Amino acid sequence: MTASRHRWSVVAIFFFFMLIHQADRLVISSLTPDIIETFHITDGEMGRVASGALIVGAIFYPLWGYLYDRYARPKLTALASFIWGATTWLNAIAPNYGTFFVTRATTGIDDSSYPGLYSLISDYFGPLVRGKVYGLLQLTMPLGYLAGMGLAMGLGGVIGWRAIFYITGSLGILMSVLIFFGVHDVPRGKSEPELAGLEQIGVYRFDWQTAKELFRKPSLRLLFAQGFFGVFPWNVIVAWFFTYLERERGYSGGTLYITMAVAVLVLAAGYPIGGAAGDWLFKRTPRGRAIVSSAAVLLGAILMLLTLSVPTANQPLFMVMLALTALFIPFASPNVVSTVYDVTLPEVRSTAMSIQYFIESAGAALAPWIAGEISDRSSLHNAILIICISTWVLCSILFAIVAFLVPRDIATLHSQMQARAEYEQARQ
Repeated sequence: MTASRHRWSVVAIFFFFMLIHQADRLVISSLTPDIIETFHITDGEMGRVASGALIVGAIFYPLWGYLYDRYARPKLTALASFIWGATTWLNAIAPNYGTFFVTRATTGIDDSSYPGLYSLISDYFGPLVRGKVYGLLQLTMPLGYLAGMGLAMGLGGVIGWRAIFYITGSLGILMSVLIFFGVHDVPRGKSEPELAGLEQIGVYRFDWQTAKELFRKPSLRLLFAQGFFGVFPWNVIVAWFFTYLERERGYSGGTLYITMAVAVLVLAAGYPIGGAAGDWLFKRTPRGRAIVSSAAVLLGAILMLLTLSVPTANQPLFMVMLALTALFIPFASPNVVSTVYDVTLPEVRSTAMSIQYFIESAGAALAPWIAGEISDRSSLHNAILIICISTWVLCSILFAIVAFLVPRDIATLHSQMQARAEYEQARQ
């Protein structure tokens, strides 16, 4: 198999790994009523189950990042997939709530393994096309949500929630085998323009001094800051939008699910479109990805304001506006990943992305709670509007500042890679 064909086979394997993994992560929301009935627990106790997995995942981000920058990334990804399958099986056989809580928390261990996967992809694909590839991979998040919902609705009532977990857990173990034998590691930095023409590249691995330098990059610090706030809208929408449609707009049954399905499918398209737009403008200016991100989140804020202003009775217009808003919501996501890798050395990219996601996890944990507090004092309409508009406007400003600063950080990386290339040529 040629190198070009192999790299796309790696993308295909990772796509299915992430798709099934996301379905496994998100299917529990559709199975929640059955689980509550099985263990005779309250909504609050079930909420602690979800929080436990999120907390464990956040704790493991730095560890995964360090391991990925030190050791073979495909083997670690295969390990993460095996952990996913094994912990999901343990969750399925839990005899009581306490055991279920603990085993569900352990499923968060593998949830923080994506930075290494993205790092490996960055060594298969050069800077000018990474946005499209990351956008394609991130399609798996909304599609996984729909797949999990379909699995629960189609089979949950027939075979039970435990059997659903057996299915997804088994798929995780099968994917671990496929990744172990089907994905090969490549030298860190291989796809960087300065090193692309070299036949041999030295081995570069994580070291603490290089990792500390991450916090000295102005553009990276701003990306970390926007990451904390940037996840607020997404997590508020995931946690509360179904309830908002039902409680405050009068949606029910098929209308509710059709509306959300259309929005999720359009949102899915936004990932590769946003990544492609970032790549296109990045080829013309190093500020391109940040410009696309800044414009998209600001446009998303404006469209959300207009969408929630649509009269309750006008459901067709509301669906159109909701879908249009959903298209722009994910534009920034693949561009953030690409920008992080545009300014960081290859041997600390997993660590850099782990820091980004660790910070985002903190925002993810706060957002639904803040929205609930605002709703108690006002309405879900106001909670969604206030949080989405304020954080998107703030993120748009932060991305605009990143656009101003990032060329210098990109130039610094290129000079470092050029020095590395000259050293490698001298060795050869």
